[in-house]
Amino acid sequence: MKAIFGLIFSCLIIGNLSTGCNQPSEKNKEIVVMENGNRKVFGNIGSDTVYSYTLQNGNGIKAVVSNYGGTLLELWTPDKSGKSGDVILGFDSLAGYLQKANPFFGALVGRYANRIANAKFSIDGKQYVLAANDHGNTLHGGIKGFDKVIWTVDAVNDSSLALSYTSPDAEEGFPGALTAKIVYTVTGDNGLKIDYTAVSDKKTPVNLTNHAYFNLSSGKDSTILLEVLTLHASNYTPVNASLIPTGQIAPVKNTAMDFLAGKKIGKDIGQVKGGYDHNFVIDKKDDGIGRAASVYDESSGRYMEVWTTQPGVQFYTGNFLDGSLTGRDGKKIVQHAALCLETQHFPDSPNQPGFPTSILQPGQTYRQTTIYKFSFKK
Repeated sequence: MKAIFGLIFSCLIIGNLSTGCNQPSEKNKEIVVMENGNRKVFGNIGSDTVYSYTLQNGNGIKAVVSNYGGTLLELWTPDKSGKSGDVILGFDSLAGYLQKANPFFGALVGRYANRIANAKFSIDGKQYVLAANDHGNTLHGGIKGFDKVIWTVDAVNDSSLALSYTSPDAEEGFPGALTAKIVYTVTGDNGLKIDYTAVSDKKTPVNLTNHAYFNLSSGKDSTILLEVLTLHASNYTPVNASLIPTGQIAPVKNTAMDFLAGKKIGKDIGQVKGGYDHNFVIDKKDDGIGRAASVYDESSGRYMEVWTTQPGVQFYTGNFLDGSLTGRDGKKIVQHAALCLETQHFPDSPNQPGFPTSILQPGQTYRQTTIYKFSFKK
């Protein structure tokens, strides 16, 4: 990617907060943004230069995003004493994100986030075979998903970054040429808002999300087991030994999956084989934006709310982190060092007729909005 000098003015088309894979396109809203001095060179991949972009709102919230994988590199927010800290896991350099063992730290994942069973699905009687990169299943888009490509920077200003990527027909086995557009915005009310849209020229499953790993203590606590999680989800989707949903939607009541009233993450984790890595069905009646979860860290006072238009959220407790990875400042990343709250369509939806559809039709626009909103309690 060639360097861009001076101020560049461009227009960005984004949708409203409505979502779903089967909604018709609506009249879009035009925003004028400009590129300024918030860009730095993050590294190189072959002849391509990779950049990082710093976004902030003036209230102490700061996000650093790379055009490689649309990756959220850093997310800074104040604690109850006013001290700012980075609340997501990451690496010091691009080399860390390029290593094979990178567990999707901060990445935009697609074309289909989460798992598709047996790396295949059918549309209108035609079977599509995908890249099997997770014990015979497809995980997060395959071998080279959206997290491993360089996105085009369409526009950027002090608080917002717009990225796009066109995935060609048959990439990783998925049908249709699909163009995805993502807008990161640090909002005035201390949120990180991520707007996603996509269009395709063929029927195709689409499920886009961000895979940030949160530790609200900013690493002062080596794990997130003492953080208090509330999930606004009365049901979840049970999984088999390969973490593929069984197709059942089960109540969380009287199980270790019940976070309705809020509880410390470590309280019942021992009852869940391997730790939490499950999709929760968000309690909301329509495709509008609603609250999915909140997390509170008593030591720092940081409080994070998760709002989304998606029907589900994957709660993952970093079960596969084992101390072999070194994060920022030379710190070893141990099991349960962070948690993920990936807003999404349900895993394996293309093979589960009882789940909300994830099939995007030609002429329609996929829309998804998620907001991670920060405050603190003294």
